[in-house]
Amino acid sequence: MSLFDLTGKVAIITGSSRGIGRAIAEAMAEQGARVVISSRKQDACEEVAAAINARHGAGRATAIAASISSKEALHQLVVRTEAEVGPIDILVCNAASNPYYGPLGGISDDQFRKIMDNNVLSNHWLIQFCLPGMIERRDGAVIVISSIGGLRGSPTIGAYNISKAADFQLVRNLAVEVGQHNVRVNAIAPGLIRTDFAKALWDNPEAQAAYNRSHPMRRIGEPEEIAGAAVFLGSRAGSYVNGQAIVVDGGSTI
Repeated sequence: MSLFDLTGKVAIITGSSRGIGRAIAEAMAEQGARVVISSRKQDACEEVAAAINARHGAGRATAIAASISSKEALHQLVVRTEAEVGPIDILVCNAASNPYYGPLGGISDDQFRKIMDNNVLSNHWLIQFCLPGMIERRDGAVIVISSIGGLRGSPTIGAYNISKAADFQLVRNLAVEVGQHNVRVNAIAPGLIRTDFAKALWDNPEAQAAYNRSHPMRRIGEPEEIAGAAVFLGSRAGSYVNGQAIVVDGGSTI
């Protein structure tokens, strides 16, 4: 059996109707997992689930919409997954928001709270809903999609970066708390990836050309280039990786 085999595993991936989340869901399904596609809109989730099922067979993907801003919606996501698909083996907290670009001096309290609530508190909620089953079975993997933004400052996405730095510490703390139960909690820190979420940072030919000139690989990343790290962390290949942040940025932080 391959170290990366996920046959029989059940994985929830938030924000998986597009971008990095969708790429992770597709990669985990490719390795045999049954994946739960979740984002705010049910129709978008069903479209992705249908595409995965068409490729891998009926029942491989299930669509369950949930807003990360609602604690009850996240609770129902877990309850429905356990009832309709099975016990949760892998949780990927990918969904996030960033409603503000600019210096911290210009951000409103509501914008700051929304960023922290959606990018940190919602992860805490969802993880806590999933942990009891993982602890009982003494097996589980939690993966938080953070960002290299959490490793450095920015004049335009400072609040977002603060939330992503908090995600690193959320992962470290949970790893200490639940590692004894054979539950691993890790983060992935992508660099600039070609997604709709990050479009404001790359959808400008001049800005992208300047970025590429200074980047070791001379290009931005693609969503599927994050998926392999998630498969690694969710599989037997990553069974002794805990409390870590794996940077996947093509070398931009160096």
